[in-house]
Amino acid sequence: MVVQSKDEVVNGIVENETIDIGYYAGILKRYFFRVILFALVFTGLVALFVMRMTPLYTSSTTILIESDKTNVVSIEEVYGLDTKRKDYMQTQYEVLSSRQIMEKTVDALNLHENDEFMPEETGPSLLSQVKSSIKDLLPFLPQEEVVVLTPEQIIEKKKRKAVGVLTNAVEITMVDNTQLMKIAVTTESGGLSAKIANTITDVYINNYLEAKLEMTAKATSFLTESLEGLKAKLDSAEKNLAQFFETNQVVNIDGVLGLASDELERLNTQLLDAQTALKLNEVIYNQTRSNASLDEIARLPEVLNHPTIQSVRRDEAKAMTKQSELSKVYGPKHPKMIAINAELDAIRDTLNIQTSDLISSITTQYQVSRERVERLKAEVEIAKAEFRKLSSLDNQRRGLQREVDINQQLYNSFFTRLKETDELGGFETANARVLDKAIPPTFSAKPNKKLLITAALVVSTGFGFFLAIAMETLNNGIRSSEDVEKKLNQRMLGLIPWLDHDKKSDLPVRSFFDTSKTQFSEAVRTLRTSLSLLNIESEKQAIMVTSSVPKEGKTTVSLNLAFAYGQLGKTLIVDADLRRPSVGKQFNIPSYHPGTSNIILNTHKFEECIVRDEASNVDILAAGAVPSNPQELLAGKGFEKLMEHAKLHYDYVIVDTAPTQAVSDSMVIARSCDSIIYVVRADSTSEKVINNGLSRFIQFGHRLDGVVLNQVDLSKSDAAERYRGYYDQYDYTSSSNS
Repeated sequence: MVVQSKDEVVNGIVENETIDIGYYAGILKRYFFRVILFALVFTGLVALFVMRMTPLYTSSTTILIESDKTNVVSIEEVYGLDTKRKDYMQTQYEVLSSRQIMEKTVDALNLHENDEFMPEETGPSLLSQVKSSIKDLLPFLPQEEVVVLTPEQIIEKKKRKAVGVLTNAVEITMVDNTQLMKIAVTTESGGLSAKIANTITDVYINNYLEAKLEMTAKATSFLTESLEGLKAKLDSAEKNLAQFFETNQVVNIDGVLGLASDELERLNTQLLDAQTALKLNEVIYNQTRSNASLDEIARLPEVLNHPTIQSVRRDEAKAMTKQSELSKVYGPKHPKMIAINAELDAIRDTLNIQTSDLISSITTQYQVSRERVERLKAEVEIAKAEFRKLSSLDNQRRGLQREVDINQQLYNSFFTRLKETDELGGFETANARVLDKAIPPTFSAKPNKKLLITAALVVSTGFGFFLAIAMETLNNGIRSSEDVEKKLNQRMLGLIPWLDHDKKSDLPVRSFFDTSKTQFSEAVRTLRTSLSLLNIESEKQAIMVTSSVPKEGKTTVSLNLAFAYGQLGKTLIVDADLRRPSVGKQFNIPSYHPGTSNIILNTHKFEECIVRDEASNVDILAAGAVPSNPQELLAGKGFEKLMEHAKLHYDYVIVDTAPTQAVSDSMVIARSCDSIIYVVRADSTSEKVINNGLSRFIQFGHRLDGVVLNQVDLSKSDAAERYRGYYDQYDYTSSSNS
């Protein structure tokens, strides 16, 4: 396990998260012409389809929806309907879109009989024919009963169909924050579209007026019936009120009730005053009843606070003060003392007399107050009873009067409305008026051919580029040197371009020497140069060529690499693919000719098996007889001796082996070789399969020089440009390099 530093980890994350714009630009560049071709073909098809589409014309009219300003002759006001509510516009929108309006429009224009609006049916549809055929072939299925329609039913069916067509053709739009509505109609005829739009407007307005007239008639009937009932109620209420006055003999009940109220208030005031006076005298009266002394009674607040008693008390206080002053100067028998004492006694006698008189007066007042209170209570009860009687009568009168007033008001209101209805008659105003009348359009609204064709071009181009990027992204094959280095983590040894030939047959064996295929031969020479540089210290080389799976061109690479090395020194090509040998076939060597297997088995000598190709200056060792146990045969000492002998007598030995994923023969052969090159067919074999094959060599510790990317189609996009620098690195274009 390799431990990376923090900086390496960070740099790796940044590198992985960076979007390679050049990579995607290269994809777009490679697929540019194919994408454009796809876009042009698709756009052409769309254009043909669009041109064959029937043009549709749209004509629209704009109306202003107004709320009713006068509803005096309408049932709406009678029942309290409000046309100024927020949902009024939505209601009118639904009315305009209703089936009723559509049906009246169809009837007004006879659209069900209009061939321009409803083309005649050419017969049953293909789907219907298929269904019918299936039912005929399968008689056990439930069969539909054939229904014969009457002429009336046929017309009704046409009308229903016309209504459906019209509903789909009409688009009603409310203009935001206004009382405007736009009615747009789309048909195959501009004149018909305008005619239908105007007719829908007329039908809507007439429908509203008809509804208003119907509502007005209902209002008149309602008001008339209501007046009769209100008249009867009013007469009954007035009769009850008159009977009340007659029964109770009351002319002005309000005045009588006022007098009774004043009398009751006066008596209540007198009763309150009498009760207050009674409470003041009650204390003294109770003391006299309890046999209290005169001194005790005299100390009562009611007595002490009496004005007469207070005057005598003041005289007593003055005499007592004078007595006290004289007693300090004179003796008790002094004439002044005698005189002041006599004066004080006289005052006290007067006080007792006044107190007694006051007590007698209070007692008398108590009796009078008590009698007065009792009398006033009786009078108050009588007054209350009279007031309650009058109040009850007044309430009855008020109820009867209120009933009369209410019925009178209702009668007057309904009578006024009925008179207004009679005077205005059937005059009604519409709730909508036309602002912009529909006119036949000059240009078709649908389809927008320019827009559709442009959109088709843009969409197809975008989809083409998207598809190209997706294909490139999902493709897990190896197609570039970058893929070899990043996906396989191997050295890029060379690139062999694709040559045009019959795909069912192999590439001509001597393509290396074909002067018309200079690019191919130079690519092989570049591969040879790369291997020579990697093994520059080795005088002689034994190079093994293998691949992951068959059909990747390893034999072609082996042969042409041998041709290239044959220009430098003595070269031998060994066919070590003992399972499906192909080297001998390329040189028309018979299958019975001895070869590699014969040398290993010691049935033939090395020199007996070699075939000389004078044209290429290369010796060929075919596979020989195909053994039953190729792997065991190759794993023996015989093959090692063969390779030692070959490297002893040849400067370069090219060994063609079986694919690594098919069998394990190449793992055994690799032990006897100095260099291993891995052939990968461009954009063919998956990354996973190649890495599995490479990992086997690494697992056994074999040296792998690198990867040869074979059959690269340089004609696709910018591949040639991308690899030109790769060729120039090794002086690819040099004709002197041989």
